[in-house]
Amino acid sequence: MRGFSALVATAAAFLLIASPVSAQNRPKVLAVHFSLDINPVSQDYVNHQIDRANKGGYSAVVILLDTPGGLSTSMEKIYEKVLASKVPVIAYVSPQGAGAASAGVFVAEAADLLAMAPATNIGSSTPINQSGGNLGSDLRRKVINHFAKKLRTLAETNGRNGDWAASAVRKASNLTVDEALKIHVIDVKAPDLRALLDKIDGRKTYHRHIALHTANAEIVEANPSFFSRFLNVLIDPNIITLLFLAGLAGIGFEIFHPGVVLPGVLGAVALVTALFGFSILPISWAGLVLLLLGVAMLVTDAFVTSHGAITVAGLISLVVGAIMLFRNAPSPYHVNLPLIISIAVVLGLIWGFAITKAVQVRRKPVSVGPQTIVGQIGEARGEGQVFVNGELWRARALGDEPLRRGTKVRVDAVDPALVLDVSPVDEPVGSPQSV
Repeated sequence: MRGFSALVATAAAFLLIASPVSAQNRPKVLAVHFSLDINPVSQDYVNHQIDRANKGGYSAVVILLDTPGGLSTSMEKIYEKVLASKVPVIAYVSPQGAGAASAGVFVAEAADLLAMAPATNIGSSTPINQSGGNLGSDLRRKVINHFAKKLRTLAETNGRNGDWAASAVRKASNLTVDEALKIHVIDVKAPDLRALLDKIDGRKTYHRHIALHTANAEIVEANPSFFSRFLNVLIDPNIITLLFLAGLAGIGFEIFHPGVVLPGVLGAVALVTALFGFSILPISWAGLVLLLLGVAMLVTDAFVTSHGAITVAGLISLVVGAIMLFRNAPSPYHVNLPLIISIAVVLGLIWGFAITKAVQVRRKPVSVGPQTIVGQIGEARGEGQVFVNGELWRARALGDEPLRRGTKVRVDAVDPALVLDVSPVDEPVGSPQSV
């Protein structure tokens, strides 16, 4: 009995000693949530996380993909980082209902292991032109052939179906998870991340023959920061265009009304933010010049008489410039035409109202100067002075009776020497007021 108790005590002690070691050796997996368009902002985010996994002693990094695609330049930098990673990279199209489309397929095929959750899809990687339509015949052949071979290479490097990869580019082929698994476009189907990690434990990657150690792994979640999501919103072409116009308006208001400060500060912030967007997305310089020309024509019409012709020309220049501004960017990054036209119409109505009021003010008879006080009632402040319209004037009485302090008088005329001719009125005046 004593021997049995000693054995139990020894086993318990061994477990207490071994458990910290076991916890210490537990594999870590970095789960990178990627539900953004592929652009320079999201590229920096995911590449930073891959570097983090390589430097942090992780067993693997899982990119949870749900993207409609994006810029080919950012796509290439992401999959180059995936291919260069020493830590195995797993692409997992997740959660249920998600999809990896267009540029997202290239990122997925570059991964050491490609998995999908139920009710997901992958494909549709045919390149399109800047306006979202088909490319011209000669250019189309060059671009299609280039990207078809590129995607085929990525797929076959990792032991997957290269024929389908080419058809995803040439024919915009798209597959459900079960179809993709059947023809070996993907490696694994799993309902969630934990199930995926348990399922692939011990498997070796096709290209680099690295054994995966992912069973019972500690999952470290990585999500885009608020700043990354904020920058991702800011590179919307519609917002960039509006910020650019707002910035010009704010700075222009400050120039014509110095000292107000707030419009100038807000305008500067908006303009700098718009310039950040310009640095991220490829812009057309012709579109930018047309935007500036449109603003210049609107300002010019406030100082010349054109009966609205210059304003109309300026609004047309603004619309055309906004449309052309991002013509070199891919289809997800184009301005919304109805939005731009609506803004131009509203701006035209506001500007037309302002110009109309300015013309009315110009045509209104002059209402300043000494003659404007003729007929007004004032008060005598002693010999030779009257108080009229908040001002003290020299005056002389038209009759023989001198001006007495407190007498209510009417201004009858103003001579060139700015002396008022006044005459007393019958109504008594209350207690005199001091100047």
